[in-house]
Amino acid sequence: MFFMMTLESHLGAAFLSRLRERHEETLAELTREYLPQIYRAARSAGLSVQNAEDAAQNTFVTFMEKLDDFEGRSHVRTWLFGILYRKISEMRRGAQREEKTEDIEEVMENRFKTNGFWAKPPRDTDSSVFDRDIRTHLNECLDGITIDQRLAFIMCEVEEMNSDEICEAMEVSRSNLGVLLYRGRNKLRECLEHRNIKG
Repeated sequence: MFFMMTLESHLGAAFLSRLRERHEETLAELTREYLPQIYRAARSAGLSVQNAEDAAQNTFVTFMEKLDDFEGRSHVRTWLFGILYRKISEMRRGAQREEKTEDIEEVMENRFKTNGFWAKPPRDTDSSVFDRDIRTHLNECLDGITIDQRLAFIMCEVEEMNSDEICEAMEVSRSNLGVLLYRGRNKLRECLEHRNIKG
């Protein structure tokens, strides 16, 4: 945690220099800090254990190969997640079904508050059944949304990345990110309701 806070607050010339020089301890700390997050996101994106390991490894290989291009304008985590996003997209390209056209204004009005969160959760979080089963149901329902929606949801809800980080990692605008999150959450809600995970 201390190392992450240091990275968050200090992406200066000295840090960049150590990265570009492939300073062993700096790279080791970086890997220890972010490899678990990258792997967890890859697994949450629906990849098998082997594919998630490959995606995480390839993310860091590409990071090392492109390190001289990193200018330090964004957080290194954002850059890593951007690489991961492209790796997963490559692996899953063409695998996801075309999503049906939806009226995003209706989705926003009927399902969500203005801040983007569900107006009514699928079920009270203090429900013992919900607590026990929701992770399984959610993982299965995540299979029914597009890879972009899934990764946007994971970065926002699991990794707790802010909108600017996610937009940069996925190379989308704020409005496009909003659409991805609204549509993804709406499909997840419908899937959970279909499974009777509702209030």
